[in-house]
Amino acid sequence: MSPLKDRVNALINLGHFFRNVSEKNPYYKGLFKAIHQSQIENGWFQKKSYLEAIQSWGKALQTHEIEKWISSYEIKNDQNPKTIALITAGNIPLVSLHDLISIWISGNNAIIKCSTKDRNLIPYLVGIDPFFQASTAFTDKKLEDFDAVIATGSNNTARYFDHYFSKYPHIIRKNKNGVAVLNGKESLNELEGLGRDMLQYYGLGCRNVSKLYLPTNYDLNKIFGGLYPLAEVLEMKKYANNYDYNKAVYLMSEFDFLENGFFMLREEQTIPSPIATAHYEFYNDFTQLEKHLEEQKENIQCIVSNQSIKGTVAFGEAQNPGLRDYADGIDTLAFLNGL
Repeated sequence: MSPLKDRVNALINLGHFFRNVSEKNPYYKGLFKAIHQSQIENGWFQKKSYLEAIQSWGKALQTHEIEKWISSYEIKNDQNPKTIALITAGNIPLVSLHDLISIWISGNNAIIKCSTKDRNLIPYLVGIDPFFQASTAFTDKKLEDFDAVIATGSNNTARYFDHYFSKYPHIIRKNKNGVAVLNGKESLNELEGLGRDMLQYYGLGCRNVSKLYLPTNYDLNKIFGGLYPLAEVLEMKKYANNYDYNKAVYLMSEFDFLENGFFMLREEQTIPSPIATAHYEFYNDFTQLEKHLEEQKENIQCIVSNQSIKGTVAFGEAQNPGLRDYADGIDTLAFLNGL
């Protein structure tokens, strides 16, 4: 096992790599080749989305952020690392990188089964550093010879994972979504941030806002005003096809909804929403709303708001989680340290 300081330095170097990405620099030719191959294999993974994810990780993997992250843990330096099977998701670029860097910083090794939707960039990143290479293996076959599991999938696959990996220490993640709570006094800047929270990565991430909680008689045109700067999203063919399809379904089903030409709002109690749609629900009692959110916590990944609700994320920051913002609220590094 490498000393902790070497692991920290490897992550610092990765952050530096991310912060300096440029197509003009020949050093990054391999990175953009991996991104291009990903675009060929998965039409949702546009170069813009990859660069947004890289920028977010460059911000997270700064020296002071890494040191702050690990300062509250007693990370092992023994010579008996565990092997962690990591089954990655493929809904947005680099979605499983936090799990992988948690495995690395804990001093353990990873054996990764990449999602077929995102199988190029993580292997490329592993290849840029000898430490990452020594600590990481990949397989597209049956997972074998591991000590614990971290897996992310749909609710259906999560049930399969729970059964299949029941005898191993594990973290199994299911579908969750972001929600937003508004009070009607948000600034245009905050509403534009909310638009990004709904539409960044085309709304495919578990941290994307799919449900809005609005005060009674809220003017829904304000939401569309915040979305307006993102109108170019309709230029992306897969998004446009989904927008047209879901709009047709709503019209044929005679559902009430509002739309602005590229996004739809529908009054609906459920939290998950189709692509190009956000559900909304009115509230008139903030205390009751807080109780409702607590009851729904198993379905909520994050809460975007400027209200005094525990654990909220600022408008526009849903897809920029810090190193302490663990998926599903499960402390991955504590789990790995405890093995």
